[in-house]
Amino acid sequence: MSVNSPAPLGGISSAGAESLRASALSVSLTVKDIQKSLAWYRDVVGYTVDRKVERDGKLRSVALTAGEARISINQDDGAKGWDRVKGEGFSLQMTTTQSIDAIAKGIKERGGTLDSEPADMPWGVRMFRMRDPDGYKFGISSPRPA
Repeated sequence: MSVNSPAPLGGISSAGAESLRASALSVSLTVKDIQKSLAWYRDVVGYTVDRKVERDGKLRSVALTAGEARISINQDDGAKGWDRVKGEGFSLQMTTTQSIDAIAKGIKERGGTLDSEPADMPWGVRMFRMRDPDGYKFGISSPRPA
C-alpha cells in the first residue's frame, strides 16, 4: 500500500496564498444523552471535565480535555427530531506519545469496547478505533519507533 505524504503544515498553499497554521482543534458533538456521554468520556476514556453548563436546572453542555484534545458535548434538544443519526461519515483521530496498547487496555478495563484492537498501520503508526455512545468514531494512534 502506498500512502502520499501530506503537504507541509503551514507555509504556502498550492494557490500561492499563506495556508492556515492552526495550533489546536476542538470539536463539539451533539449527543442524545449527555449524562451517558459524560460518563463514557470521563470514566471510560479518561477525559477531564473543564466546564459544565446548566440551563433551567438541566445539564446542557460539558467541555472536556485529554492532554491537548478538547471536546464539547451538547445535549440534543430534539428540535430536528430524535431519530437523527449521529456519527455517520465522521471520524476523529487523536495522536499521543503514550503506549497505544496500554490506553486500549485501560479503556476495556473501564467498560469500553473497541472497534479494532491496536495494530501497526502501513503509514507508520500503531492505532485502535472505538465509538462513543452516539456512534461517533474515534481513532487513537501513536507513532511507531523508526
